[in-house]
Amino acid sequence: MSQESEERLLDLLEKRAFYGLTNEEQSELEKLSVDDDVSLDLTASAIALSELREIEPLPAHLRTKIESQADDFFAMRPAAEPRIIETQPTVSGSGFWSWSGWAVAAAACVALAANIYLTRINPVQVAGPGPKPVPASSPAPLTPEQLRQQLSTLPDVARADIGPGKEQYKPSGQIVWSDAKQAGYIDIKGLPKNDPSKEQYQLWIFDQNQDPKTPIDGGVFDVNSEGEVVIPIDAKIRVKGPKVFAITVERPGGVVVSKQEKVAALAKVET
Repeated sequence: MSQESEERLLDLLEKRAFYGLTNEEQSELEKLSVDDDVSLDLTASAIALSELREIEPLPAHLRTKIESQADDFFAMRPAAEPRIIETQPTVSGSGFWSWSGWAVAAAACVALAANIYLTRINPVQVAGPGPKPVPASSPAPLTPEQLRQQLSTLPDVARADIGPGKEQYKPSGQIVWSDAKQAGYIDIKGLPKNDPSKEQYQLWIFDQNQDPKTPIDGGVFDVNSEGEVVIPIDAKIRVKGPKVFAITVERPGGVVVSKQEKVAALAKVET
């Protein structure tokens, strides 16, 4: 077969694979008297694909056709007798059609068919963004009451029952403190609500190593409900062996040294 006929044959095979042939082109293909071998169809497709700069998704009808041919290609059947084609190699600017070009094209078509066949058997999972992993839910933070109860179980905890001070209030409850943890809580009820813009409650800790005239500042707090409130203690310096707790009424933000003019509650540590 002449080079011109081969080129025309490949053009027709490529067009049939991608777009289909008209009746006239089908007749021309039949007149070329070439055995309709699946390898030639795949070779033509591989050659056409090798010339593309960008690979685009295959049309649905073409992919279906190639998949069907791949099944036939790999079906268990007796190997066909090798055909010997006598031709004269040509050296020209279009050496693409030389024997080396045919070998590369044939290898490409087999690789293409094998890739499609194996993809259908064991599809490749393409990694995508996918759903975001759901973070493990962290436990809800403990409430002050739960923290107070937890602290109360420590062996070194000091407890002090709350009672009235100099004012006419009738507070009750308990204060717990741990020297090891340097933490404590006020569990109190019976104090009237305060206006934070005018006054705040302030805790004082009378430590065995501290001058009674300058007790340790335990922080300020507000009472916004007539019911029971649990307040964490905010000691400004280290506490070592508290003996008495006092709650006074001070100006907003508290004071450095209290005159103890308005003592709302007192609590003596149990011995």
